[in-house]
Amino acid sequence: MKRLLTAILAASLCLSAGAAAAQNSNTSTANANTAKKRGPVFRATKEQIKQAQAILKQRGFYAGDATGKLDAATRDGLKKYQEAEGLKVTGTLNAATLRKMNVVLTDKQKEWAAAHSQ
Repeated sequence: MKRLLTAILAASLCLSAGAAAAQNSNTSTANANTAKKRGPVFRATKEQIKQAQAILKQRGFYAGDATGKLDAATRDGLKKYQEAEGLKVTGTLNAATLRKMNVVLTDKQKEWAAAHSQ
């Protein structure tokens, strides 16, 4: 009788462990599947980046050339500019920053900004 109880208890523990492992694997799969995909993002044009670099340079926030590339030095300058202008400090050349700099947005950028302004 003692052996039977031990065998039942051991089988029960194995089943519980297996169920917990199965539950954990399902949970991680479910979390991976429910992760939100990132939608379209705002992108500045090369010309807009050049204009922004020139403005940053005039204001003393950037010392490089107007290359049209959003490099680390440009991002650092953008952060300083955004902080000085009371904008959200992101280091990215977003619609709000371009508008503050009086850089004209493309029609597509205007549409994107209107759709994401909430």
